[in-house]
This record gives sequence, structure tokens and C-alpha cells, in this order.
Amino acid sequence: MTVDAYRHLSAPAGPGRPLLFLFHGTGGDERQLLPLAREIAPWAGVVAPLGDVSEYGAPRFFRRTGEGVYDMGDLARATEKMTGFIRAHIAEQEPSAVLGLGYSNGANILATVVFGDPALFDAAALMHPLIPFEPHFGSGEVKTRLLLTAGRHDPICPAELTTRLVSYLEAAGIRTELVWHEGGHELRSNEIEASKEFFAEFDGVEGPKG
Repeated sequence: MTVDAYRHLSAPAGPGRPLLFLFHGTGGDERQLLPLAREIAPWAGVVAPLGDVSEYGAPRFFRRTGEGVYDMGDLARATEKMTGFIRAHIAEQEPSAVLGLGYSNGANILATVVFGDPALFDAAALMHPLIPFEPHFGSGEVKTRLLLTAGRHDPICPAELTTRLVSYLEAAGIRTELVWHEGGHELRSNEIEASKEFFAEFDGVEGPKG
């Protein structure tokens, strides 16, 4: 897989600096989460892919047949493709830390990449993910730390499925933090602040330069 497997925006911070991958929600694009990234981790380089699936003109990262009903074959395709895309950018940019931030459908594709390779990211924030199935986790080292944020009254991502997802993650040995707000599917200030704190340890982190 190549760095151009997806149309994307890239703003490198330079070798040996943290790199943040951004994954938009349904109907968003590669620019959707840029303002959020500048608020949460302005010190990180950014790679933001555009989903390659169109649902009645709305970009997504994989197909579905209904609300919360996923085309599992296409999800497997998308997960493999996205994993290769991420690895290609890591190889090219040689970051000190690999971070992920996804909202809604973007959180779902980020989650499935983490399921398959829980050592690929150092830390990832899943904002309002919906995983309506029991994940299968890849073998090997578990390195990724996860932050999940969710609305207790989210009509798209029911609270009980979020709680169940946390149980799956913890059983797999993935360190997971969960932050709620009392609303629905919208992003609120407390989850943005939680994300800022979650990624703060990577501010100023530099790796070897050769």
C-alpha cells in the first residue's frame, strides 16, 4: 500500500515528531477534523484521509446496509487498505509517536485498524464509535492506549454498545478510558478537553533523527 492509497491532506511536523491521523465522520471530508486537531494537538503533524466510499454522496470509509448494519466484507477491505496507508505514512515520516483521532464512522475505521494491529498506534481517541460486533484482535504486542468518548443519549451509538466495546477492549489488554457527556451524537467540550489531556504526554516528544 502507498501513501496515496487515499486522497488525503498531509502536514508533516518533520521526522522524529508525533504524527496524528484524522478520520472524519459520514458526510465529512479530509478537512472536517482539522480545527479539532489544531485545538487538541497543535504540535503534531497531520495525515487526514478522505473515505473512498460514497453513501448517496456522503463520503464514508466502508459500506453499510442500514443504520448500524455493516457490510463486513467491505469493512475488512477498508481495514486492510487503511492499515497499509497508515504504515506507508509512518515509514515515510518516521514519527516519534503515532496518534489517531476519529469521529463516528472515522472512529469505527480507526477502531478496526487498532483491533487488527494493537501495536500500530501509541494512542487513539475514538469519538462516538459504533461497533455492533465482537472484535477479533490481532496477535502480538498490545501498545495502543485508547480514549473513548460518547453521549449517554446518542441515538446513533447506543450507550450499552459503548460500554460493551470497553469491556471487549479491556479484556484484550488495551488500556482504555471512557468519557461520557449527557447529550447525543454531537461533540461537546468535555470530550474535547479529555482528548487534549489524553494526547498531552506526546507534546514535545521527539525521536532519534538518525
